[in-house]
Amino acid sequence: MEFSGTKWSGSATGGLGVERRGSGEVQLLRGNHPARVDEKGRLKIPTGFFELIETNYGSDIFVTSVSGDNARIYPMNVWSEVEKRLGSMPDSHPAKVKFLNRVHFFGQTGVLDKQGRLVIPALLRESAQMKGSVAVLGKFNFLEVWNQEYFLEKLNREPMTDDDQRALSDFGI
Repeated sequence: MEFSGTKWSGSATGGLGVERRGSGEVQLLRGNHPARVDEKGRLKIPTGFFELIETNYGSDIFVTSVSGDNARIYPMNVWSEVEKRLGSMPDSHPAKVKFLNRVHFFGQTGVLDKQGRLVIPALLRESAQMKGSVAVLGKFNFLEVWNQEYFLEKLNREPMTDDDQRALSDFGI
């Protein structure tokens, strides 16, 4: 899908936004909505995120990780686009092999229930320490879930540097 004439607008639903491009609208997931993973390994997607995902993408999802220290929740049609792009790479490409090994090792398909809950796969839940308080971060068209305490430590260990700022300024940010 090709768009032109980008215009951004805010959203009253907190953490959500609409990007208007030409005649189309692309709903964005953004911000941090704290949540909890219960003793059964279930995460209740924060309401604003859940409503946007269900309305714009449906309830089918793919839960995975590349590193094992966080979970990524992709609406299935967004994940399908990732798979299409991967399909353009040779099967023997080392980066493709590494990526697929990781996302399939940690990943499982699922369906959000009517309350917006999903089960984080046990292997990923253990690896990423997904229990209790978690940060659910909007990453435009997927969600990233981190153990709250670990993520705060990560932010402190990895501060924004002058090099980071320069790299962003190269893109006008």
